[in-house]
Amino acid sequence: MAERIRVARIGAAHGVRGEVKLWPFTQDPMAVTSYGPLETEDSARRFEIESLRPAKDFLVARIAGVSDRDAAEALRNLDLFVPREQLPEIEEADTFYYADLVGLSAVTADGATLGTVTAVHNFGAGDIIEIAAVGGGAPLMLSFTELAVPKIDLTAKQIVVVPPAEIEVKEED
Repeated sequence: MAERIRVARIGAAHGVRGEVKLWPFTQDPMAVTSYGPLETEDSARRFEIESLRPAKDFLVARIAGVSDRDAAEALRNLDLFVPREQLPEIEEADTFYYADLVGLSAVTADGATLGTVTAVHNFGAGDIIEIAAVGGGAPLMLSFTELAVPKIDLTAKQIVVVPPAEIEVKEED
């Protein structure tokens, strides 16, 4: 399991007073403020959110120590993490953190290995699961839906994948 979980990404500066656009990766977007200070992936920098408000398709955050547009712009595209122990315990059997999927084996319904999960993305139109194919080449990118990924088994360290018929995949038995 991942020791650190990405909970947000800082976007562009918002206005001239140091606020930033913030994209949370939490089930409750406003919960990003409840986990304590957020850190860079290497823990080298810590950030405290002083205020947070919803905007059209993102949140607007004021971060402690960031008081002008230049300082805000310097944080663009910075991913923010928290130690896993700061997040709520998962109580439901079919609930998980996306970070827990990275590294799982992706197999077909009949058990043939397709590859390994390398990431879960969201480019604005829904979640996409990325799988590094066993035979190399371009990664397999699938909508992360129950239709395309009907089973996730963290204990067995694998997901079952049903790629659309138009996608040709190389399998390894």
